[in-house]
Amino acid sequence: MNFNLKIWRQKNAKAKGHFETYKVTDIASDTSFLEMLDILNEQLIHTGCDPVAVDKGCQNSGPVSFDHDCREGICGACSLYIDGRAHGPDDQVTTCQLYMRHFKDGATITVEPWRSAAFPVIKDLVVDRGAFDKILQAGGYISVRTGAAQDANNILIPHEKAEASMDAAACIGCGACVATCKNGSAMLFVASRVSSLALLPQGRPEAARRARAMVAKMDELGFGNCTNTRACEMECPKHITVEHIARLNREFLNAKFSE
Repeated sequence: MNFNLKIWRQKNAKAKGHFETYKVTDIASDTSFLEMLDILNEQLIHTGCDPVAVDKGCQNSGPVSFDHDCREGICGACSLYIDGRAHGPDDQVTTCQLYMRHFKDGATITVEPWRSAAFPVIKDLVVDRGAFDKILQAGGYISVRTGAAQDANNILIPHEKAEASMDAAACIGCGACVATCKNGSAMLFVASRVSSLALLPQGRPEAARRARAMVAKMDELGFGNCTNTRACEMECPKHITVEHIARLNREFLNAKFSE
């Protein structure tokens, strides 16, 4: 399979970005999207051009920078906007789980970084998602003593609540919800973190403080508001539902009334 890749290139956070077009040929249909980018980067490296040489007239701006780690759909690092969709045209997958058989032979594929004021571009397709870490640091944890491992079965939790908590905890923090939302809202991410703890007895002692602190930090970092378009739910690779946003709203209102 052959493809034309229209890729966003940006030397650094302060530089003006632009699209560059590349051709890759003889790509097997079962090649993953990241493996295809690896092949492209090998071609770019073999041309002998690097980012420093660009200033000296080289037409090649060097290998494309992109985030990746586990390549198993677990870490959420491989966050790319592909042909107008977060993580590409397949459903409920991360970019590393996307395969080239989902594209037509000869297609032109547009690859961009996440577009959000809260996720500034570092270089090319790499963005700074440190805002998510700051939200978690604001309250996405349990600091009270909850007992040791052997005490876990002494606290009975209804099956329905345990399953709902695990579903919320499946969030990998990739940021697809933010990139997809027309408002750049992080509500689904925050809701998944709040919901996963709010459903468990271990999370109840700090529930009010957690909801207030995480929502306040989200607003402070410049994320937009939720207007219930449900685009976040549609593009979430782990299918986190907006039911958790409803629970976050309840937790936040309860926290405000309890002040």
